Amino acid sequence: MKNITAFLFTSLFPILVFCQSGREKDSLAFVQQQWKTQKIAKGIVWKSASSSTIFNSNQIINILEIDLKKNQKNLGLKALSDSRELTSKLAQEANAIVAINGGFFDMKNGGAVDFIKVENQIVNHTIAKSARANAYFAFDKKSTTISSDSSSIANLPNIMLAGPMLLAESSRSELAKNAFNDNRHPRTAIGTKNNKLILITVDGRRSESQGMNLHELTHILKWYGCENAMNLDGGGSTAMYIKSEPENGIVNYPSDNSKFDHQGERKVSNIIYLTK
Repeated sequence: MKNITAFLFTSLFPILVFCQSGREKDSLAFVQQQWKTQKIAKGIVWKSASSSTIFNSNQIINILEIDLKKNQKNLGLKALSDSRELTSKLAQEANAIVAINGGFFDMKNGGAVDFIKVENQIVNHTIAKSARANAYFAFDKKSTTISSDSSSIANLPNIMLAGPMLLAESSRSELAKNAFNDNRHPRTAIGTKNNKLILITVDGRRSESQGMNLHELTHILKWYGCENAMNLDGGGSTAMYIKSEPENGIVNYPSDNSKFDHQGERKVSNIIYLTK
């Protein structure tokens, strides 16, 4: 038995060391990444980066860091019950300064496929329960919560169910082994870091930016310092809007038109946004 244990340890140790050293290398690459930083408004900072070293891949990452002490009252959800529209158009209609696409929706008919409530009005009920949709983004005028506990947010006026949950109290959530979690795609996520809200997009499906699997995305959010974080709708839906920017305000490279430009937005059914 001792010989077997010794054999397993000596056999697996190089693999464990390799995996650990790989994560440390990626972590160091992320920490040392040079970010283009721009102040958008009071308490809102936009960071963007193009990397060829993180996860041994090309990645384009955009992050909006929002100080909730200054902007909590300006946070909003906009949701369509049975239709779809471009993230940029929804953001403009809401007079948003910044916005990202939100949760999953019915591609054919529009409307969220998971529960969403805006200003105490239920816009959509969950169509069918999904193991993927296990996280809630919820807020009122005083606080913002990202949680997998529905009872803790039930009375809040604004609730978006999506997921999966990626970080809970600074610990990585266990992710099921499946194509959605394990394959690289464009990604949109949201997290909390102290008193700040973190909105992030990662472009994908292009040689210029290959996208991330959810394990990699979780690492990014953890390295950035988020305590709680959840995945949102990604793929062709991934879009980040900043009012002051050209190209209809879209600053990432949406993939829905199969071109590396800012024109490939997919019509979605809900967004997370911030006004002045």
